[in-house]
Amino acid sequence: MNDMVHKEQLEILALQSGGVFRTSDLAALGYTTYGIRKLLAERIIERIKPSYYRLYESATEVSEAMQIAQLFPDGVLCMHTALFYYRYSDRTPLVWELAFDRDTSKSRFKLDYPFVHPYYMKSEYLNFGVTTAEYEGCTLKIFDRDRLICECVYYEHKMDRESYNKAVQGYVADVRKNVPRLLEHATKRRVLKKVKNRIGVWL
Repeated sequence: MNDMVHKEQLEILALQSGGVFRTSDLAALGYTTYGIRKLLAERIIERIKPSYYRLYESATEVSEAMQIAQLFPDGVLCMHTALFYYRYSDRTPLVWELAFDRDTSKSRFKLDYPFVHPYYMKSEYLNFGVTTAEYEGCTLKIFDRDRLICECVYYEHKMDRESYNKAVQGYVADVRKNVPRLLEHATKRRVLKKVKNRIGVWL
């Protein structure tokens, strides 16, 4: 197979997979382990993390959001990433903060790019207050604004005071907030008392 055919096949694969493809995708095209090593050595593809690749030089740049969607479909945008999305923060996040099942493999996050900061939690905490967001041209899972504030209260000790206060003030001023849903989420997240103490006075 010549280089031109290699590139055509791989460009089609990249388009179909959103720019990130797996070892199994390459195997389906007939590439053996040796063939994949050859593609890497010739800088036709590059490894993002074990078993995940992208074109070394692509005519179409793959956005960070698309890579997050491909690599972490089970992750839920949370904390500063979600605060920025809802405009409860004006600080552009330097890393992608996502919530994951606490039993997920930690090795998944050993990658050079994109930068991911995982928040681990029980699986039942990932089953409520989750919606979707259009982010840089793709759809990602994200905590709804009411659930997000519950997370801020839960992780208050990990947030700087300015970011925390701005998040609460942004939520309180948001006409799309849903206080009954906030209290429902807070009950499930076991932070109802803290939510009432921290935010109840403003609602």
